[in-house]
Amino acid sequence: MPRRTATMLASLLMLIALLCAGVLIPVPYSEMSPGPTVNTLGEHGGEPVLQISGRRTYPTSGHLNMTTVRVTGSQYRMNLVEAVYGWLAHDNLVVPHTTLYPEDKSPDELNQETAEEFTQSQESAKVAALRQLDIPVGTRVIVSSVVKGSPAEGALHAGDVIKAVDGTAVKEHGDVAKLVTRHKAGEKVTFLIVPAKEAAAAEKEKRQPRTEDKVTLVTAKAPEDGRAIVGIQAGRDHTFPFTINIKLADVGGPSAGLMFALGIVDKLTPEDLTGGKFVAGTGTIDDTGKVGPIGGVQMKTVGARSKGARYFLTPKDNCAAAAKDAPSGLTLVKVDTIKDALKSLEKIRKGDAAGLPQCSAR
Repeated sequence: MPRRTATMLASLLMLIALLCAGVLIPVPYSEMSPGPTVNTLGEHGGEPVLQISGRRTYPTSGHLNMTTVRVTGSQYRMNLVEAVYGWLAHDNLVVPHTTLYPEDKSPDELNQETAEEFTQSQESAKVAALRQLDIPVGTRVIVSSVVKGSPAEGALHAGDVIKAVDGTAVKEHGDVAKLVTRHKAGEKVTFLIVPAKEAAAAEKEKRQPRTEDKVTLVTAKAPEDGRAIVGIQAGRDHTFPFTINIKLADVGGPSAGLMFALGIVDKLTPEDLTGGKFVAGTGTIDDTGKVGPIGGVQMKTVGARSKGARYFLTPKDNCAAAAKDAPSGLTLVKVDTIKDALKSLEKIRKGDAAGLPQCSAR
């Protein structure tokens, strides 16, 4: 075999070997890319995203789209070729696998965490929207969770409303731990509760609870510091004067809160917030209407623009990152609160783009 031919054949075999290695060898990275975007004013999966009953609603137009980031699964292992392609792709981001899936948490734990964040974002969106409209929202302290094997197991249940501890009214969820730790381990503590089922029935029927129970428990000793505990996590829950359901499957995390809140406001007010314009956005929201930063903002802007968005409501703390590589034709609007967002929507529907607080890369 001529030397030149042998050299070419050896080079070809080496290239094939390298390509095979690139395909077969896993690397410790995951990929993030633009995900689906859903209009909170519209339908998803054949049913309205926002479902409101017991209160007058109004027609809406345009879009108030929430945005997402698509990520590779926890069990998926990228190969070298995929990682290199992801690094080179303009709209994708390759990150260490542990960035998305920390080693100290199982996939089930992470799924549970993101589901809880999503549920909480819906709750806060409802509260922020109704408070913005001066619609009263009730607050109550509940049992959020019960520790297995604790004194509370079988006696208290998630969703029970805590009215008092040892005869002292409970106003904030932090009051529960303070009242329990007044005791020494082994002493009795008495809870006055409304059982979860009765609380849910009363809220559904718009009436006062008919049942209150006294539950007496013997406190245990916390292993870390010896304080008295009963094995519950107290939390805060809200009651609403009418029903608001948010129907959106296969989405996790808290980043849709702002857009859910704006969608609720739009449906509950005669004025059309968007004026028919295509607005998308992202951002967490708390009960006071404060908007917080999120991850993957650049991919969310890309996903929004690809579906036709012209304006993107951007959390103030994400503005610089979003503005570094904003898609052409998409105006990034800086927001810090739900009030900011509503003021900007007023300018958008009036065609006053020049008056918008826009993001900058500085």
